[in-house]
Amino acid sequence: GRRLLLSTPIFYANGPPHIGHLYSALLADALLRHRRLSATGPARLCTGRDGHGLKIQQAAAAAGTSPAELCERISGLFRQALSQAGVSYTDFIRTSEPRHQRAVRHFWGALGHAGLLYKGSYEGWYCTAEESFLPESQLAERTDSQGRPCKVSLESGHQVHWTKEENYMFRLSAFRDPLQNWLRDNPRAICPDPFHQCVLRWLDEDLPDLSVSRERGRLHWGIPVPGDPSQTIYVWVDALVNYLSVLGYPESHGAWWPAVHHVVGKDILKFHALYWPALLLAAGLEPPERILVHSHWTVRGQKMSKSLGNVVEPGVCVGQYGVDGFRYFLLRQGVPERDCDYYDEKVLKLVNSELADALGGLLNRSTAASINPSNTYPRFSEACFPKVLDCREAKGTGRACAEDYELVAAVASLPAQVDGYFQGFQIYKALECIAQCVRQTNGFFQRHRPWKLDRGDAGEQLWLDTILHVTLECLRVFGTLLQPVVPHVADKLLSRLAVGPAERGLSGLAFLARYDGKPCPFEGRQLGPDTGILFHRLGKS
Repeated sequence: GRRLLLSTPIFYANGPPHIGHLYSALLADALLRHRRLSATGPARLCTGRDGHGLKIQQAAAAAGTSPAELCERISGLFRQALSQAGVSYTDFIRTSEPRHQRAVRHFWGALGHAGLLYKGSYEGWYCTAEESFLPESQLAERTDSQGRPCKVSLESGHQVHWTKEENYMFRLSAFRDPLQNWLRDNPRAICPDPFHQCVLRWLDEDLPDLSVSRERGRLHWGIPVPGDPSQTIYVWVDALVNYLSVLGYPESHGAWWPAVHHVVGKDILKFHALYWPALLLAAGLEPPERILVHSHWTVRGQKMSKSLGNVVEPGVCVGQYGVDGFRYFLLRQGVPERDCDYYDEKVLKLVNSELADALGGLLNRSTAASINPSNTYPRFSEACFPKVLDCREAKGTGRACAEDYELVAAVASLPAQVDGYFQGFQIYKALECIAQCVRQTNGFFQRHRPWKLDRGDAGEQLWLDTILHVTLECLRVFGTLLQPVVPHVADKLLSRLAVGPAERGLSGLAFLARYDGKPCPFEGRQLGPDTGILFHRLGKS
């Protein structure tokens, strides 16, 4: 099968992670799990920590520690947060690792050999927090804490300072046509489309050459420029090469590259969609296959910031809502195209409604001893639920009504729908479709009131068994499709239905085979042990 590397950014933070970091990782993790269940080929997920740069150097000095010690502590916090949230990464890379530093030096050499680096004087407004020079168009006038006028970044609000240095420059201006050709030939390269259009607009604007080093006297915490110890390689060039380092660049990366999908936040789009593809082309490599971009999380309509004291910590969320509750909320509510708002009541309402009540309640009601005393996957009756070509023909045939046939059609088409949304980086839409089908199945169960049927009547028993069979088949499909998002809840549900490990894949997921006259491997099978409440309702924290 075809290989694929999924990646998050290597997170650049001088403090513990927040939900914005975790959102990137959960999106990538869900895509990885979905691909593995689809059995379409080997897949990996790389993440990590960027420990170089002026921001880290200054934060360490302020904390009275060394940059290396600060990075060690923060890397531990990120690993812990990723593990707590169930992120199944295969590679965690740090910019301090010898394999990475070797890859960066080789990459720099490739740029130099191509004649695309030159030394020049550079001056402009530098934002240490973003590790980036910013044009006037991306700045705003503010006052600092002493009431003095200052300039800040429009994107982050962080203060900028006028900086003049002699640096190495990369001939970015030479790559306007190659980048435009790449995007024209690959319309799905940057997703969602609004971000693709944004990059095309940038390419229509001025594209100045890029400063790719800093003076060593100003920035010592980084990789020295090969052959020039007076300069340090720019932190973003250093960081971006991590995607090659994890693949064994410069020797063994070709087994995977360029089958790579980067999951990134919109604030670092320019680095990944302009600078990185240009640098790769300059080094003789192809751009990544896809760049999947997401927006930010606000808290009650406000941007998360330490000064406002509204930074949401992932560990607290996992403690309050459980791993699957936290994952479900972020992936169900997060819309990549626009910023999404987070607050406690919203999480409780969504997770209780869709996981605890709708899905958990349906499993509990359809497997309860009072309604399914034999604890089996009941048999389906074609006489009660005959196959029809058009649901409007359902009148007068069997016991099923038009809405029941609509449910069967909706759930039968659900796996392909969900797959399409995952491929299109619209996981929230996949979950929307599943939630809608769960509601329809609850409606089916409630409509026919199986608890009212007379077990002593053979015809009634057949219909009761058929209602339960259809309901369990729907639940089996839901559990299978939800595995990439809520792995623990899905495992609990599928175990209750006695669906074995080898029967949980997405490729060839069949639904209600008996309706099509085919044998159902689950029919008559003893259900698994009662696993208790599928998802406990959450109370206010």
